[in-house]
Amino acid sequence: MASANFVLLIGNLTADPEVRNAGGSSVSDLRLAVNDRYKNKAGEQIETTCFVDVTVWGQQAENCGKYLRKGSPVLVEGRLQYDQWEGKDGTKRSKLRVQAARVQFLGGRRDETTPAGDGGEAHAPPSAQPTAPTVEAQNNDDPPPPF
Repeated sequence: MASANFVLLIGNLTADPEVRNAGGSSVSDLRLAVNDRYKNKAGEQIETTCFVDVTVWGQQAENCGKYLRKGSPVLVEGRLQYDQWEGKDGTKRSKLRVQAARVQFLGGRRDETTPAGDGGEAHAPPSAQPTAPTVEAQNNDDPPPPF
């Protein structure tokens, strides 16, 4: 039987990420708001919001804590994980969350002088931003790729 567990979400953080240490590795729990807009049968514009818990590990967790703030737009790739536990009152509890494989920061570059808590997107200062590798122009005589 074939199976797949892949999640792709784009949304905004509902709070500043907090990074903690768990077993020698950095971990951050993000809460993502994902909006959905559609028209109902009456033609009215409806907007719903789905709140998703995302767990990020390692260097990505540290980068999220350093560069992201409440309201920051992000793209998250990962997998669903179903957690079960027993609450303090003895009731069985469960939660569906996303284990992030990759968190991509979206939005434009933020000015270094702008405070990170202003609601704007938070990104690394230009000196800390890695430069994207340049791609040389293809020769027009080359055949197109087979896909």
